[in-house]
Amino acid sequence: MSEGPEPTGSRDEQPLYARDGRTCYYFVDEAGDATLFDRKGRVLVGTQGCSGHFILGLAEIGDTDGLGRKMEELRARLRADPYFSGVPSFDERRGRTALAFHATDDPPEVRREVYALLLQHDIRFFAVVRDKRQVLGYVQQRNEREPDYRYSQKELYDSLVRRLFRDRLHQLESYDICFAKRWKSDRTAALKEALLAARRRFAERFGVVRDVEIRVRPSTPGQCHGLQAVDYLLWAVQRLYEKREDRFLKFIWPLVRLIHDVDDTRIANYGAYYTRDRPLTLESVKNEPEI
Repeated sequence: MSEGPEPTGSRDEQPLYARDGRTCYYFVDEAGDATLFDRKGRVLVGTQGCSGHFILGLAEIGDTDGLGRKMEELRARLRADPYFSGVPSFDERRGRTALAFHATDDPPEVRREVYALLLQHDIRFFAVVRDKRQVLGYVQQRNEREPDYRYSQKELYDSLVRRLFRDRLHQLESYDICFAKRWKSDRTAALKEALLAARRRFAERFGVVRDVEIRVRPSTPGQCHGLQAVDYLLWAVQRLYEKREDRFLKFIWPLVRLIHDVDDTRIANYGAYYTRDRPLTLESVKNEPEI
């Protein structure tokens, strides 16, 4: 499938500089899962408990330290609020809201507070969405052509990394990219290669060649406020695709720069781009054709 043309205006904005004036900080997480089959090879897509979409998101954050301080101040205030006394997620032994914000676990009142906080900060959000029914179709067709081919969740994840970063590694001297830990094994080298591949494709396509430093580091939301932020932004996108509820995404849309729905090919074979001027809404996706 073609990656398509570059979205209008995607290179017009300057990256969000950190305090050293040369480094851009990216935070990457996923929503949904990349599972297609169970251990016996039976299809899980479309069954209860298996997400319909896999989404990879990136938050570009200017003042990471400032955002972290504000998130800690907010959590301290909420923990001291008698209104949340006895709420399970505020029990430190459960390791949820009491230790780190996580949109799935946090009470609705907390989500509202966190979203309001994020909207006060200089954040840009990007995401790539895959419909797992379409991914399954591709895998099954490939298996017919290549009987020895075996689908890997890492393969899907890395392909979205290349799409997500295809035009975001060429403007500054240094990029610090924090990925949420997903696998037990260390995939730093593999993710670094996916990023370098994205940069090579951009250079070949646009003739822009620049020697930049790319640092890749794994972390967890409890250790990284940027990952807590991207988790919340991803949750809003996931609610639209999985629950057909778009009010959260509408609320945080000022932070969104681009969402690429790869498998919405009703108009173009490379998918659909949703930008600040073309918001992603329930209306825009609800009539997506079934396989």
